[in-house]
Parts: sequence; structure tokens; C-alpha cells
Amino acid sequence: MQLDGQLGKRERLRLIGSLVTRKRIGTQLELRDELAAAGCRVTQATISRDIRELGLEKGKDTLGRPRYVAPHRARKTDPRETLAAVLAQFGRRATPAENLVVIVAELGTAPAIGRSIDRIEHRLVVGTVAGDDTLLVIARTAADAKSLAREFSGLLR
Repeated sequence: MQLDGQLGKRERLRLIGSLVTRKRIGTQLELRDELAAAGCRVTQATISRDIRELGLEKGKDTLGRPRYVAPHRARKTDPRETLAAVLAQFGRRATPAENLVVIVAELGTAPAIGRSIDRIEHRLVVGTVAGDDTLLVIARTAADAKSLAREFSGLLR
């Protein structure tokens, strides 16, 4: 570290790598603010060069929000892992109702859960419809809905 409080390039790159690994940082402005909070003040142009040099990519978190990820962390995640994660974190209950499953979730998270269910292309799911905190999973039959509700309930915490 230099005496004026600014980090050298190597230390700054290490800090950026650490920040994007530990936090969801989706914009250069957010990255600049996180660097400033760590005592490193840099220009947007420097941040842009650092992002290029580190090979950071734009990815998405489990809720579909943008975030920078290091190249080795940009692996494709199994859609079933994503579904398990969002249901465990945000799902509250899954209840069958005729050929539907009603999933109640935290406010604002039903679309992410629906997207996760759509991505797994479950053989029993015809489609999904999401509100803010409620998701309807459409099955062909009442028996399929009961099976899906049991499966989804098993992923809830």
C-alpha cells in the first residue's frame, strides 16, 4: 500500500477480485463505491480497465440480478441447484389445489422461483404464472400437482 492511502495496481486488482467474489456488485458505480468504502478512490476509466484486465464477466445471481463474476466462477449452474437455492431461501410453502401448485414466497421473489422452475423443464410442469409473492405452477392433473407440491415442499426450509 502506498503512503497516500491509494492501493497499488496489484493490490487494487486483488481487492476488486475479493469484492466481486464476496458481494453482488452489478455495475461499475457499485464497484467504485465499494472500493471507496475500502479506502481506494479510482476513476471510472481505471475501473473499466481493471475489469477488462481481470476478465470479469457479467453474470446473474440466483434472483436474476446482474453481477460481476470472475471467469473461473462463471460456470453454468445446474438449474435444479438454482431452484433448490431459491426455494430454500425464499419459498414459504407449496400447496396443491386441483391441477395447480400454489407457492407462497417472500415479496418480490416469485418471478425468480418461476423462472427457476421453467428452466428445469420438469416433465410434470405445463407452465408457471408469477405475481410478487405467489407463484402458480400448472400441472396436467391433480395427481401431478400433489407430486410437485411434495417435491417443492421438500426443498423449502
